[in-house]
Amino acid sequence: MIFEKTTRLLANPLASPEDLEDLEDLDGWTLHRLRHSALTHDAEDGTSTPRLLARSRHASVRSLERYARPGVDAVARHVAERDPAARRRT
Repeated sequence: MIFEKTTRLLANPLASPEDLEDLEDLDGWTLHRLRHSALTHDAEDGTSTPRLLARSRHASVRSLERYARPGVDAVARHVAERDPAARRRT
């Protein structure tokens, strides 16, 4: 509850500190959302699926998919780093 309350401004970037009183109805971040973010960042950094499964304590890749969702930029960076043509040019 404390974490969610103190992150209301962060979770609502269009709000200003003066709006804080009006944010009572808005949700902040939750510890569960923090878990999603950590797994997503690990996936974006190239952590292997078995390690992500171990860290998240999921038994299947299917359930892990809900947590580890790399963004478009991270996927593009991953593909570019493994492009054989790009490696030959350097």
